[in-house]
Amino acid sequence: KINFNKVPLYYRNVSGGSRLVSIRAQVTTEAPAKVEKISKKQDEGVIVNKFRPKEPYVGRCLLNTKITGDDAPGETWHMVFSTEGEVPYREGQSIGVIADGVDANGKPHKLRLYSIASSALGDFGDSKTVSLCVKRLVYTNDKGEEVKGVCSNFLCDLKPGAEVKITGPVGKEMLMPKDPNATVIMLATGTGIAPFRSFLWKMFFEKHEDYKFNGTAWLFLGVPTSSSLLYKEEFEKMKEKAPENFRLDFAVSREQTNEKGEKMYIQTRMAQYAEELWTLLQKDNTFIYMCGLKGMEQGIDEIMSSLAERDGIV
Repeated sequence: KINFNKVPLYYRNVSGGSRLVSIRAQVTTEAPAKVEKISKKQDEGVIVNKFRPKEPYVGRCLLNTKITGDDAPGETWHMVFSTEGEVPYREGQSIGVIADGVDANGKPHKLRLYSIASSALGDFGDSKTVSLCVKRLVYTNDKGEEVKGVCSNFLCDLKPGAEVKITGPVGKEMLMPKDPNATVIMLATGTGIAPFRSFLWKMFFEKHEDYKFNGTAWLFLGVPTSSSLLYKEEFEKMKEKAPENFRLDFAVSREQTNEKGEKMYIQTRMAQYAEELWTLLQKDNTFIYMCGLKGMEQGIDEIMSSLAERDGIV
């Protein structure tokens, strides 16, 4: 920022053609004034990294149940751990889990981060539990050998009563908007549904003195088969409870197609509402969240970019 102030600091003669001109000026350089960023998310008092890998919180598994059908491509489990209120998290945060045992070098396994699938009150409503949504990772490597993901298999195999080493909580990027009248668009594939389940429980299943959601929540959930639809019954109950505030769209890629016969991925489903979504995205109180497979980003970006270009917005 450069200011030109008329003060008698110095004089300098400048030849201007046939005229002699006196210039009087002061030039000062100032750093731009800092503008305090006002957060639009519920981040006051958010706690991060209370527990670290060297000193994790040790909770216990209270519940672990498979939530995908037997014919689904892969298993996904919903699990609840005790925290006794010692791991204070917010909707949208994550926790780390350290699997039991050691790695090939004889060292403890490194933590794996998982998005929290429960509201801050927890599935039991007492703020003393935390829930995860975990897909069991099993694949065949280049040598034809079956490989099992260390932490996901540890978690999916947990029995009630087993101990679990927890770190965190971490993250502020996915926190809910402060504005209870906001439009919240949530795009999820597979276990990417976890943070949105936490949002939606707070919005529609719980009562809070300081928060009542009056806006619009719109969830797009993409999965390969209908037997892979996670928490479907819960979301349908929310829809029945708040039909004016909750919109729900599934994209089942191996079973559904659009009018062109294309597989119904999440971006394909969104394309059917492109104009409406574009209108919403131009509002100041619309928030869009994305969690899951990175591959959905390009298709969504193409939809919105084409509409932005049409409207002269670059």
